[in-house]
Amino acid sequence: MEATEKPLAVPPNVFDPNCPTRQVLDRIGDRWTVLVVLTLLDATLRFTELRRAIPGVTPKALTATLRGLERDGLVERRVFAEVPPRVEYTLTPLGRSLEQPLRAVKDWAEEHIAEIEAARTRAQRP
Repeated sequence: MEATEKPLAVPPNVFDPNCPTRQVLDRIGDRWTVLVVLTLLDATLRFTELRRAIPGVTPKALTATLRGLERDGLVERRVFAEVPPRVEYTLTPLGRSLEQPLRAVKDWAEEHIAEIEAARTRAQRP
């Protein structure tokens, strides 16, 4: 345990609605979080580069996602003293630790999308 970490009063339990792990699940279960983390696995990027790499994300959603990831210690934001200022985002070691589970979910989604679409079509039939 790092010096800045304080022990939890009770063991973590995601099924306890008062457990802070619920907030962690909300963070990593968010679609923009998944896409930002997967994108940053390959490179350190600027805001506009992230926006281009993740079609459909609005500036507001990307800003909120990056702020949350930074607050949670998953992303590091570096500001360079230039004119105009340059800001880059990179994954921290904690953020990189999400690689295996998020790639597994991504791979599963891509592998099973045809089955899911077929089930959705069947569910819409009267």
